[in-house]
Amino acid sequence: QVQLVESGGGLVQPGGSLRLSCAASGDISRINTMGWYRQAPGKQRELVATITRGRNTRYADSVKGRFTISRDNAKNTVYLQMNSLKPEDTAVYYCNAPDRYGLSDYWGQGTQVTVSS
Repeated sequence: QVQLVESGGGLVQPGGSLRLSCAASGDISRINTMGWYRQAPGKQRELVATITRGRNTRYADSVKGRFTISRDNAKNTVYLQMNSLKPEDTAVYYCNAPDRYGLSDYWGQGTQVTVSS
């Protein structure tokens, strides 16, 4: 089993920045790719960004050029630097890591990001 714990959410004004962190613990050998999803009220959960252990990245079109995903493999931690935040970025952000051997994905508990003036 793998546990994911997020931190770094909060309230920020439009145009501001936040940095989310997600620390993985447990049987780390079961995961490779880590990523972030988000879910706004009344909407489905959507992919934000993913990063492999080799640091290959993928982004949703809506965040390209504004968000940067990175990871520290020594600390088993993934980060999401969010710049130029917009009100439509308001959501609960979840850390995710698929199980390499086909079990269910691992999810964090979620952290609230609110972009509002």
